[in-house]
Parts: sequence; structure tokens; C-alpha cells
Amino acid sequence: MGLAGDIVIIVMAALLGGLIAQAFKQPLILGYILAGVLIGPYTGGVSISDIHNIEKLAEIGIALLLFALGLEFSLRQLKPVRAIALFGTPVQIILTILYGFGIGQLLGWSWTSSVWFGALISLSSTMVIIKTLEKQAMMGTLSSRVMIGVLIIQDLAVVPMLIILPQLTNIEAGVSILFVAAVKAAIFLLAIILVGTKIVPGLMRQIANWNSRELFLIATTAIGLGIGYGTYIFGLSFAFGAFVAGMLLSESDYGYQALSDIIPLRDVFSLLFFTSIGMLLDIRFLLANWETVMLLVVFVMLGKALIFMVLSKAFGYHNVIPLAMGLGLSQVGEFSFILGRVGLTTQSITSEFYTLVLTMTIVTMLLTPFFSGLTAPLYTWARRWMKPLKLEPIHFPKKGLKNHIIIAGGGRVGISVANVLQKMGIPYVILEYNSRRVEEIKGCGFPIIFGDAGRGIILDAAELKKAKLLLITTPVAVISLGIIDHAKRIKPDIHIIARAEGVEQMKVLYSKGVTYVVQPEFEASIEMVSQTLLNLGVPAEQLKTLTEDARQELNKTLCV
Repeated sequence: MGLAGDIVIIVMAALLGGLIAQAFKQPLILGYILAGVLIGPYTGGVSISDIHNIEKLAEIGIALLLFALGLEFSLRQLKPVRAIALFGTPVQIILTILYGFGIGQLLGWSWTSSVWFGALISLSSTMVIIKTLEKQAMMGTLSSRVMIGVLIIQDLAVVPMLIILPQLTNIEAGVSILFVAAVKAAIFLLAIILVGTKIVPGLMRQIANWNSRELFLIATTAIGLGIGYGTYIFGLSFAFGAFVAGMLLSESDYGYQALSDIIPLRDVFSLLFFTSIGMLLDIRFLLANWETVMLLVVFVMLGKALIFMVLSKAFGYHNVIPLAMGLGLSQVGEFSFILGRVGLTTQSITSEFYTLVLTMTIVTMLLTPFFSGLTAPLYTWARRWMKPLKLEPIHFPKKGLKNHIIIAGGGRVGISVANVLQKMGIPYVILEYNSRRVEEIKGCGFPIIFGDAGRGIILDAAELKKAKLLLITTPVAVISLGIIDHAKRIKPDIHIIARAEGVEQMKVLYSKGVTYVVQPEFEASIEMVSQTLLNLGVPAEQLKTLTEDARQELNKTLCV
């Protein structure tokens, strides 16, 4: 059946790999990659006939992933991380290239191979990171925005690398070609912005008015892939063009519908991408050269992690963000495959060198979900050894605090609660460890202490013994449990209201003595049911009874 048969084999193998990954509570991408290894040409048994065609389809998966990413993250959302993205990422790339060059020289490689190695490892994987963050329910956090901002600029950096690296023996020619490409890219991007702001909204409005979901999906896909292909023709990255298309469409009235329609298609093509990565892994080469491969894996992941951690701190990010960036972005990315193929076709690198880097890259991708998952527990452990924080009570009442409410976390939830308490004249204090958020909250005039709520000294400063209630607004279970532990030591009978992301987390929090646990998805469903019944004319008293019954049913399932 040719290509059709290959796709059937891939989908069936990916389903099996995904089921195994899910059974072991691992990200599905690990199952997809392992499925690719099993049906690849190096393991025998059932295998596909043409990897090259699958790789081409996988490029569409990368483009659709970045298109969906563009639909989710508007320019306004990326604005807070523009400094580290625009200025920090080039610094990171240069430092990583120098680091890779040093590794190459230590291993006795030529200077050109060493530079190529540094360039290849300077890029991280957008695909792996997004899928990992989605699995960990971390999308939308400040950590995820910082990482995605860096990844976007890294993807852009592929373009000058593709031009300059093959010209290492003739740098002047490479620079002139790069200048011409930059001019062409600027002209084309201006054209895209013009089309995206003037023509696309009108076109989407007309299609939406026809009420044809099928045509709307086709139009959305055509815009994303069409603009991506246009950027490819003009010498830019296909995936970057798709990302720009998503960003432009996200600013229109149809961004959310486009995103909901494109996600299933994106996931299918992403499956092809991760499976194709597994098919490239030569197990025989890995076994024959495992010492060299693992040595490179350790050097690369450790070095990149340190570079990202130092860089994020240099740009003013603290708390868990440096650790999240270090563990999350330490792998080598999918664009390194594209860059490596160019080096192979231009004979800038040898086939053995390419296979070595390819194998190392796949291993780093496989390890990423495990290392990224260590962020929360390692951060909790590290806080025990940190120096005591300098307390900074701000906007405290002159009479001090008594019978007040402590809000642990100054994010959106915490500020919403503070606004209501402020209007009602109920005393409260916010505990926040993110210096950027502290400055914003300080400007609003709210009483706040700069410090980590998971430290006993901070809870003492907030007068926990005199407090009436403790609210924990973070959705991260490990952090919540640390705060609860210290709070119960100081005041065992303190009433605590906490937030949970799922039923299992609710059970754990209740077992630790939390008075009430709020589960956002459940509360959203209750509110939607309430509004539905109100619109149907159901009396308010009956509605109250129904919602209370629903909460009691949930609590019955939480018996521990």
C-alpha cells in the first residue's frame, strides 16, 4: 500500500506505545518514540517502507504544533518575557555553541565539527516541551511562557544557522547571503502582517457566516500551512511561518474556534513526528557506542541546564523558574535534525558524526519528561537549604493583624480574593515570593509580605497564630503540602482552604487536614449547571439544593 500502509502501521504502533505510556503514567510522546524504534528499519520485524516520506509528513506536524501555539499565545501574553526571549536567547545560543565547541575539542574533533556540534545542541525541542508542559498541566504559567518565548527565538535562529554553518570555510559569502535573506524575510513578514490584519479577518468572517464547520477547518489549516509554506519559499522556517499565522489569527474573533478545530489534526501529525524520531534511532549504533553517547548526553544536558539557570537568574527570574528552565530546556531539539541534514548534504559533517548527534538527541528527548517532572520535588527540597529571606512587610495596618486571612500566593486567584476582602473591609495579608508579582501587588496598595509561604518564619511574620483562615491558591500539590505542614506546626487548629487540580490531589489535601478543597473544574461545572437551570426557570432554592447535593456526592468519593 506504500505510504498509506506506512501510516496505518505508524498509527497502530503509536496507539500501542501510547497505551503503555499511559498505563505507566508517562507522557504519550515517550510511547510514540518507542513505537517508532520498534517499527524502524534498524530493529527488524514490521517496518515501514519509506522513512523519508514520513519525515516530510512529520514536518507538517511541527508546523501545526507551532500554528496552534501561535493561536494560544498572543503577543500580549508574550510581552512580559520579551527581554529574556529577545536578548537572553541569543546569549544562550552563543554560550551553548562555545560550550559545544569545547566538548568537541576535548574529544579531538576538528574545529568545524566542534562548531557544528555547538550549534546543533544550542537548540531545544519545542515539540517535546509543549507536550510535556501540557501533560504536567503547566501551560499558562510564567515558567511555560518564559520557556516558549525562548523556544520561539531559537526556532528563528535556525534560519541564519542554515545559511552560515555550511559557509564556515567562506564566512564572507555566508554573511552576504544572510543579509540578502534578512531583507527578503523582513519584506515577507511585513506582507504577512498586512494580509493577516487586512484580508484574513474578512475572509474568516465570511466563512463563519456560512456556518460550515468543515469549510472553517479547511480555511484555518490552509492559512496556517499556506503562510508557513510561503515563509519556507522565502528562505525562512516553515514552522515559524505557521507560528506567525497563528499569532495573527489569535488576535481575531475566530482564534478560539480555530484552535479547537486544529488541535485534533495537530495531534495526529505530532504523532507522526515523534514516531519518525524513534524510527531514526539505530539501536545497534547505540549499543556499540553507548559510552560516547551517554557521555555526550550527560555533558550536554548538564551544561545546557546550568546555562539556562544562570541566564534566567540574570534576567531577574527567581523561585522555581530557573530550575524549570534548566530541567525543561536541557534537551536537543527537532530543528537540529534539519540542521544536521543540511550539514550532511553539504558534506560539512560526516555520516558517523550525524548518527552520533542524532542518537544523542533522541536520548535527551526521551529523558526530558522525567527530568522536567523533577522540578517541583527538587524545588521543594532545595527550599529547605536556602538562606532565610529578608522579610518585607508592605502596606501593613498600623494596629497589626488579628482575626485576619492569610492568602498564600499573589497570582490571579489570590488577587481576586484580595479585591473582595478589601471591599468588605476584612483584614488580610498576601504572601508572595515572586519579586515581579510583589512589585505589581505593592502598586495596588494591598498588604503583602515578600517571602515563601512554605517557610515557618514567613508564616510567623504573617501572624498565623492570630489568623482566622489560610488560603492556599497554588495548584502545585508539592508546594501546597509544604505550606500546610508548616502551618499545622505553628497553629494545629488553623482552618485551611486549598486548591487542587484533580480528585487524587483533593484526597491528599483532605488527608493532611485541609478544611475545604476547591477543584476549579468541578466548580466551573457547578456554575454552568446553575446558569443553565436558572435560564430554564428552576427556582433558586431548588438550585441551591441541587448544587449542595452535587458537592456532597463529590465528598463521598473522597473518603480516605
